[in-house]
Amino acid sequence: MKRTGGAEAAKRAAGRAAAAEVSDGDLVGLGTGSTAAHAIRRLGERVADGLDVEGVATSHQSRALAREVEIPLVPLSDVDRVDIDVDGADQVHADADANALVKGGGAAHAREKVVAAAADRLLVVADDSKLSATLDHPIPVELLPDALARVERAVREAGGDPTLRTADRKDGPVVTDNGNLVLDCEFGAVEEPAALSAALSGVAGVVEHGLFVDMADELLVGDADGDVVRREP
Repeated sequence: MKRTGGAEAAKRAAGRAAAAEVSDGDLVGLGTGSTAAHAIRRLGERVADGLDVEGVATSHQSRALAREVEIPLVPLSDVDRVDIDVDGADQVHADADANALVKGGGAAHAREKVVAAAADRLLVVADDSKLSATLDHPIPVELLPDALARVERAVREAGGDPTLRTADRKDGPVVTDNGNLVLDCEFGAVEEPAALSAALSGVAGVVEHGLFVDMADELLVGDADGDVVRREP
């Protein structure tokens, strides 16, 4: 099973297809990651052509890209609802009835979930390598730094194997945009994502986790030929 990558053409196709769903006057959630970035770039092109929208960014990365392509932005702290949210995924359950996916490869899943929960419509964009018959990607868990030992213990008690995410090109752990740490937690095949989601959310010190259950409204999957398949989870 492929976990990462996927043709750039597939990502571009999915991202641009999602950007086409945005209407004049929308407040748009701007997700994080390589596929969501294609949607942001295309949305910037549409803004340059006269589309009147505002965006709410889910990370420093998406905020910087939105500014680069001149999408007007609204602070997340001022937002209580979003018309449409476009975001990617690290793994999507291929069972159309499951509506479960894993996010957090970019450590932005806490803000991504806030925006997704506020959205009237969540479009998940992915290349076809992200589809899986079994949801078994490590679950990112953002936590308060002082709660590290307690959360590690709770993850193990729930059947997981936590690993503190370390940073590239610097010593020490990854620190999120919120100033927190991230544990990547291996649970093997997640047979009951809703139950695991509730268990992780109930651990004191956990800020947010990367299981998104019953949140997506539509999935746009691109392939290497540039075609896009639309699915309702």
